[in-house]
Amino acid sequence: MQTVHELSKLATECEMVLATDLDGTFLGGSVEDRQMLYRWLREQYPTVRLVFVSGRDPDFITELCAAGDVPAPEYVIGDVGTTIAQFTEGRVHPIAALEAPIVRRWHGMADLVRTRLSVVRGLWMQPTSFRHRLSYQYDDRFDPAALGVLEGIDVDVLISHGCFVDILPKGISKGPSLLRLIDHLKLPRARVLVAGDTLNDLSMFQTGLHGAVVGGSEIELLEATRELPLAYHCQSAGAGGILEAIRAHALFPTIPEEWA
Repeated sequence: MQTVHELSKLATECEMVLATDLDGTFLGGSVEDRQMLYRWLREQYPTVRLVFVSGRDPDFITELCAAGDVPAPEYVIGDVGTTIAQFTEGRVHPIAALEAPIVRRWHGMADLVRTRLSVVRGLWMQPTSFRHRLSYQYDDRFDPAALGVLEGIDVDVLISHGCFVDILPKGISKGPSLLRLIDHLKLPRARVLVAGDTLNDLSMFQTGLHGAVVGGSEIELLEATRELPLAYHCQSAGAGGILEAIRAHALFPTIPEEWA
């Protein structure tokens, strides 16, 4: 855990925070746009800070950063918001104080959810490790109405990508966990850009932070964010959409000419 002095220094140095989803967003778009964004982030550190906000688990993020192709984040909101962590020495280190409410809400839920969902046709568990959530995939045999078997259990159900079902502790998702982290770090909310492309990113845009709904996003996300004033709908996909939104929101004082 960082000291009060370190947190104060972080807030003072920071001019902008990019809090971005990975698949289809930070890892999406053209090779040229990805290279441009990644290079800019490395050049602008520490005035621009990077947070990954993903459905991916800590092991995936560790392996992704170890390859060296993408800039490493300072912080990670993983597992669809149920992991809140610092990324140091090449690994994801959960922050116990920030995760405490998540742990309390998830206690005793996993076995109950597994048992209830075991009878649902066309639904199977994803092959990944779980901390404070469960994630499933489904095929055309699956009927969303069958999720009614979870009625009475204090969890939230999130369907996204047209094939995934996430079961999360009640009230926990990417957006609320990101706000908890930002406030803990004493970073200015007005300088944060969130970016995503699917319904499991919706809660980030609902925070009222500046947003980049990148090109090629799910129709359901586009419709759900259409009336949110700071959720900018980008023309460019993935990393290109992030570059586009930084310009559109005027979140950084100087923009490289090559972005035009």
